[in-house]
Amino acid sequence: MGENGAIKKIIKASLKGMLDAELTEHLGYEKYSPIGKNSGNSRNGKTHKTLKNDNGEIDITVPRDRNGSFDLVVVKKYERTLGPIEDKIISMYSKGTTTRNIQLHVQEFYGLDVSASLISQITDKIIDLAKEWHNRSLENIYPILFFDAIHYKVTSEGKLTNY
Repeated sequence: MGENGAIKKIIKASLKGMLDAELTEHLGYEKYSPIGKNSGNSRNGKTHKTLKNDNGEIDITVPRDRNGSFDLVVVKKYERTLGPIEDKIISMYSKGTTTRNIQLHVQEFYGLDVSASLISQITDKIIDLAKEWHNRSLENIYPILFFDAIHYKVTSEGKLTNY
């Protein structure tokens, strides 16, 4: 959970996958695909951006297109805080919600127009991260500490007190 904790790494990798999927959706072809050659618009490097969320600051790279017509959906252009949308997409997908229903929910709650194919690409990239997370090596020992308390009401010297 700390500065270089697993949660921050997962969020960063998920965002990278989502942003790459958004650009692929915008351009209409996969990275390194020959279809994109002489198409009039192509990938044009990345810019760095720092987002803040409840896990601290996360440095990400945002892909660009040559024409400058690519507008981000998951992370808005001047946004510096990370909203709950990607968590919601992941949560809905993990609960078995279809990509079409996720598309409708995102439209209804956030007012964002995202295609079902974009959601499918986002979840496809996240599935790889989830498989990697599930197959990671575990520690030999995980310390667990249980706290338990019973509170009694006791009358002492005519006063009711909690113990």
